[in-house]
Amino acid sequence: MNFGGSRLREDPEISLTSLIDVVFTLIIFFVVTTTFDERSALKLELPEASRNLQAAPEDPLVVVVDEEGRFYVGANEVIKRDGESLREAIEAVAGEDRDRPVILRGDARASHQAVITALDALGRAGFSRISIATATAADEAQ
Repeated sequence: MNFGGSRLREDPEISLTSLIDVVFTLIIFFVVTTTFDERSALKLELPEASRNLQAAPEDPLVVVVDEEGRFYVGANEVIKRDGESLREAIEAVAGEDRDRPVILRGDARASHQAVITALDALGRAGFSRISIATATAADEAQ
């Protein structure tokens, strides 16, 4: 009695396609979610600030940003608060002298955007010697 008959014996087969998809998805997940510590890759020596005051440059161009975001070039207020008007006012006061030092005085309560607008206008006007005025803790206490 032959119960098996003439059927061919099939070999069991494992489909690797789904296994490869799962492993590939896990690899992508781990690569995307891994955090990289960039601070350990950079070896920096940060500069130290001293309390010694440097001599103020002779005849600097002073640009002021007040608490409300208004711009002043020298003693004159810029009517419009956009960067193009500020650049035109800076060029009118400075003339052709682009080597003139510039001091940007931004109020501590001024918006960050107003100070960046002033820096951008100075850069587009061609100035490269720009200093940002700060106050020391002793100055603020007085």
